Amino acid sequence: MSNTQTYINENKQRFLEELFDILRIASISADPAYKSEVLKCADEVARHLKVAGADNVEILETKGYPIVFGEKIIDANLPTVLVYGHYDVQPADPLELWTSDPFEPVVKTTELHPEGAVFARGSADDKGQFFMHVKAFEAMMKTDSLPCNVKFLIEGEEEVGSASLADFLEDNKEKLSCDVILISDTHIYSNEQPTVTTGLRGLSYVEVEVEGPNRDLHSGLYGGAVPNPINVLSKMISELIDDKGHITIDGFYDNVLIVSDEDRAEMNKLKDDQEGYKKSIGLNDIQGEEGYTTLERASIRPTLDVNGIWGGYTGEGAKTVIASKAFAKISMRLVPNQTPEEITEKFNKHFEKIAPKSVKVKVTPHHGGMPYVLESNTKEFQAAKKAMEKAFGKEVLPYRSGGSIPITSLFEKVLGAKSVLMGFGLDSDAIHSPNEHYGLYNYYKGIESIPYFFEFYARG
Repeated sequence: MSNTQTYINENKQRFLEELFDILRIASISADPAYKSEVLKCADEVARHLKVAGADNVEILETKGYPIVFGEKIIDANLPTVLVYGHYDVQPADPLELWTSDPFEPVVKTTELHPEGAVFARGSADDKGQFFMHVKAFEAMMKTDSLPCNVKFLIEGEEEVGSASLADFLEDNKEKLSCDVILISDTHIYSNEQPTVTTGLRGLSYVEVEVEGPNRDLHSGLYGGAVPNPINVLSKMISELIDDKGHITIDGFYDNVLIVSDEDRAEMNKLKDDQEGYKKSIGLNDIQGEEGYTTLERASIRPTLDVNGIWGGYTGEGAKTVIASKAFAKISMRLVPNQTPEEITEKFNKHFEKIAPKSVKVKVTPHHGGMPYVLESNTKEFQAAKKAMEKAFGKEVLPYRSGGSIPITSLFEKVLGAKSVLMGFGLDSDAIHSPNEHYGLYNYYKGIESIPYFFEFYARG
């Protein structure tokens, strides 16, 4: 791999300039106005795969945006790595909060990135991360050091829920057959303490509605005599979590996987910098479920959060009204052994149970996803750990993330392969927010690490 690393070092500037070209494409999948840009980005991804040395590069149609596929099969007897990524990005709004054009990438220095970071929409999520794989593949091809087979699946709908991916996987099982799936769409704990993500939480997302009177009412004529749906909803929400941070939904914890003391001790080897954590998000104090560290609360424990709440008059000035209806959106992050179907049903029953007779309630499920765990004693994890230790020159620890990537469970179900979550971003990269950025150090460390993963995985 020495020739491969030399090639990477000699081509770093070009690798960055080529990433800039991809980042300039406003491939916003959520907004139909950007359809031509999304399709343009798919074309560019395919072009880069061909130039890097991939065979059978195709832009494959789906019910939504296309999937870019490419492969290099060097020996049918060798293992096959399927690389997954996505070329679509989140909308850049609100534009006025960006310090530079979100689709004109620029390198700026920051406190965490003194060597510079690329500021642009998609720089960390996920263009900068999937493009590392394209460049690492190019480096292996140019130095004749690819140790096993590789396939690429780069989709254009991840930011809108991967709506077409399930059908695509079912229809293309043979084309996508592999031994392991490699994904860089997560982050490490820090540049000083690199990690491999070994777990993701699942998700149950619902919208609730509380209905009171048959119309909006004058708060002077009716106030104090009728139920106010906003007041009722606020009280119901406050009852969903007790003063110890425990979710009160009947049976919510019935199937929660209890993490062993040994595993908890291992994960808490990561430095739990409380002061730095609070400072990074502008808080004076933190809170959460009693009996667990911040690291544990944000990874191995289930949660319930209100993501939005509305009702009544919210415009300029005053309007003295008791609203007929009030609404909220609520997400619950799930841990192993919980399913979105189970938790959604339990939430529905509990919400109806705690509603006063004076109102009607309605729960509408939106979407969900299963939790995912990759055990740290597996061949897949060990290959990622060794690869990153080789590139970073530091011990790499397992890391449970609080986020959700539902496709990991989908991949395992349909393709029968485990996913390795070998991301290189930081949780401070402002993904989905204004001023998203990705450190140059992280970008290059990713390109350096990926060939080592192939090497260690191929060795077994």
